[in-house]
Amino acid sequence: MQIPTGNPVPRQNWLELVHEDAIEPALPIVDAHHHLWQKPFPYLLNEFLADLACGHNIRATIYAEAHAMHRIDGPEAMRPLGEIEFANGVAAMSASGDFGHIKINAAILGHANLALGRDVETVLAAMVSASPDRFRGIRHYTARDAQVRLGSPEGMMATRQYRAGFSVLQDMGLVYEAWVYHPQLPELIDLMHDHPQAHVVLNHIGGRIGIGTYADNQDAVIAEWGQNMQRLARFPNVSVKIGGLGMALCGFGFHTHPLPPTSDQLADAWQERIRSVIDIFGPERCMFESNFPVDKASCSYVNLWNAFKKVSAIYPADAREQLFFGTAKSVYRMETVTSA
Repeated sequence: MQIPTGNPVPRQNWLELVHEDAIEPALPIVDAHHHLWQKPFPYLLNEFLADLACGHNIRATIYAEAHAMHRIDGPEAMRPLGEIEFANGVAAMSASGDFGHIKINAAILGHANLALGRDVETVLAAMVSASPDRFRGIRHYTARDAQVRLGSPEGMMATRQYRAGFSVLQDMGLVYEAWVYHPQLPELIDLMHDHPQAHVVLNHIGGRIGIGTYADNQDAVIAEWGQNMQRLARFPNVSVKIGGLGMALCGFGFHTHPLPPTSDQLADAWQERIRSVIDIFGPERCMFESNFPVDKASCSYVNLWNAFKKVSAIYPADAREQLFFGTAKSVYRMETVTSA
């Protein structure tokens, strides 16, 4: 996985300059989106466990594809199978109980090239076989913008082959993780018009950019993003991950400050985006995510979840249960995950 332009490597010594205790430590949480990888810097089970041991009641986590541990040989289309095998192995380690009670990688999201069209079924079937109890879907990286990253081909989601592959994914009952920047939301909406019942999870609140020329035109960005999010919300099976706000592309710039942010500072900066998307989609279609270790460049794990708790404090208890736990458990069919 390529970290978006300008996103630095996390600095543990910097993060330790500000300490907080976890608030509402009994509130059960499913971390709906995190990565594990060896490159571009090591963040494997031990590093993740160190962050998880911060006092929040993390019950389970969801592994999101990061182009990590792909096979280095064999057919190109099958190489992402290595990531599923890796993530499932970590989940098996977690399930042993030797690493604590948290169900790490309780659900797994991989990568498969939907541009293979109908042929992607062979890849997806192999992934289901490699992790029958945990594999839940894929993300095909489509995010592109001249001010952030141009790695993905333009208009990918509109091609006939991609949509054929998307149909196979849906026919197999798997989830599509959508990672786009906010100017691309109309492309996703167009895809949904062809597949209105598709199970889609929009990553990182729709990728609202806050750097470059977008930083000086946030009123227009908010209006455009909000309108398109309203359009997406009309499709009943679209859910949204709330997080990714620590990425450099969001424009908050906490990673450039002398001290890491407190949870109050994070909550103040993030509340408009978080509450807007909750109000559009409803708590039953929103879930909080850490996006670690990417967001670790901007804040600590304990402060991130403290901030989410503070921003969401205006909602009733049943809504917060959905945001922190219920929505993720339902969307990713994690029947064995319990809140206590």
